[in-house]
Amino acid sequence: MIRVSTKGFALRQREFDESDVRIRPGKRTRPRTKTRPEHLDAEMAMVISVDRGRWGCVLERDHSSTVTAMRARELGRTPIVVGDRVSLVGDLSGKPGSLARIVRLEARTSVLRRTADDTDPFERIVVANAEQLLIVVAAADPPPRTGFVERALIAAYAGGIAPILGITKGDLSDPAEFTVHFEKLDLPIVRCGIDDGLEPLTTLLAGSVTALLGHSGVGKSTLVNRLVPGAYRATGEVTGVGKGRHTSSQSVALRLDQLPGPSWVVDTPGVRSFGLAHIDVNDVLGAFADLAEAAEDCSRGCNHLGPPEDPECALDSLEGASHARAMAVRRMLEALRSNDMW
Repeated sequence: MIRVSTKGFALRQREFDESDVRIRPGKRTRPRTKTRPEHLDAEMAMVISVDRGRWGCVLERDHSSTVTAMRARELGRTPIVVGDRVSLVGDLSGKPGSLARIVRLEARTSVLRRTADDTDPFERIVVANAEQLLIVVAAADPPPRTGFVERALIAAYAGGIAPILGITKGDLSDPAEFTVHFEKLDLPIVRCGIDDGLEPLTTLLAGSVTALLGHSGVGKSTLVNRLVPGAYRATGEVTGVGKGRHTSSQSVALRLDQLPGPSWVVDTPGVRSFGLAHIDVNDVLGAFADLAEAAEDCSRGCNHLGPPEDPECALDSLEGASHARAMAVRRMLEALRSNDMW
């Protein structure tokens, strides 16, 4: 049978088969699977540095070398910070040019967060899984500021991290007048200036992951260099306006090889403000069992600031050490409310 096309060409009719099927290049013939490999052979590691899309990690079975890793596609934009425990696959040799992949992020046991200020809704994770926070302040040059320490304490309590107050430059001024503000909080206070021995501090650091936090210029990097010989953290001078220059630009975890057990310090960049937009009053009280229990008897909406704003606050009924602690915590709550970044 003959049929004629509109162009006048005669085409012979025939049977069609699969060879006549045309598939447009680039189009998928079936949906992409959502099944992901389980990576049962992945090894646990701790993140010790972050730099432009690459994470430095140490394997839990071997801390002798650093493995450079990238974030696997299935993790998307999941934030991974220093202190995180992750699962790695790929080249775990740690040789120059080698690259592993982070395929899992383990649940965090603690998180130290801050915001740029008290109106900024964006939380920045400073360090994960730290067991302690060493708040470093100088006795002078720059002068210590209670507002900053109170804010750092609030962040530590809210994040489930045990705080320590470290005083440097004690040779320039007696820090006793400053530290009296915090003595009712059962807060360990240790002098760790250049002229002070490190044994009281290293006793607290042994067997723990401890983050260091402080204003620029207080001697934090100098302290790290004493704790970890060979760390070579940059140090700087205090400016004429009483504020230090930023010398640490990235957080990094450093192992304290001379201490028993897995002991680490995390040197964080110097900060000039510590926003707490993400913190609630109850996050602070929850760190103190006796205060949290007493606060259950407060009326709804109580800010626990006491008279005249909260004349029936149950914290005022506490006695002895609990009452003294409540008054110290109340000062922190006032700092949280005042938006006093220093």
